[in-house]
Amino acid sequence: MSLILSLDTSTQNCSVAIHDKGQLISQELVSEEGSHSKALTLLIEKVMKTAGYALADLSAVAVSNGPGSYTGLRIGLATAKGICFALDKPLICLPTLQVLAAAVQAPAETLLLPLLDARRMEVYAAVYTADLQEVAPQVAHILSPESFQEFKPVLAFGNGSAKWMETCAHAAITFVEEPLCPEAQHMGKLAYEAFLNEKFENLVTKEPDYLKEYMGIKPTLKSL
Repeated sequence: MSLILSLDTSTQNCSVAIHDKGQLISQELVSEEGSHSKALTLLIEKVMKTAGYALADLSAVAVSNGPGSYTGLRIGLATAKGICFALDKPLICLPTLQVLAAAVQAPAETLLLPLLDARRMEVYAAVYTADLQEVAPQVAHILSPESFQEFKPVLAFGNGSAKWMETCAHAAITFVEEPLCPEAQHMGKLAYEAFLNEKFENLVTKEPDYLKEYMGIKPTLKSL
């Protein structure tokens, strides 16, 4: 038995799943902006109860580690680290865009282009083969009509793809119109492969993969 608890808090969705040897046993998801801090631990508790296991039964904890929401990523990684530290379990970190790509099935010759919205015409993007091998690493990319012309054929998807559909000049690209987001239920096989290869992270030094620097907004002072 190889029980792995998976967490994804990289978008407005907050999702939790538990897999045994990559096979889904139980999952929960809340789709609500800002729900991560109040919902994540409750979802973990519910998933474990539904699956009939205790946290001590886990073999590892996996977390979708970016890019994505700065706050969401911090909450997800901190929660995963806390469980791993308390129970002496290994931590597995997965690229968020690979997790998103795991939700899509395509012919073997088709390249997968997951796109997460990063505001305006910027997206977080990566390119994978149909069996989720990395072709181009995760980057923050400003979309233009000629973006990703060097790859073909390509299937583009994710909540960052909609704003590119009308201007894209890529002749060999197909869009999935459904606004897909990363979910913990799709992390099972990736996490199990990492577990078998002992691709574990340092609980002290590991940080989220933001891809770009956080740009905070200075609060406006209200007059008395």
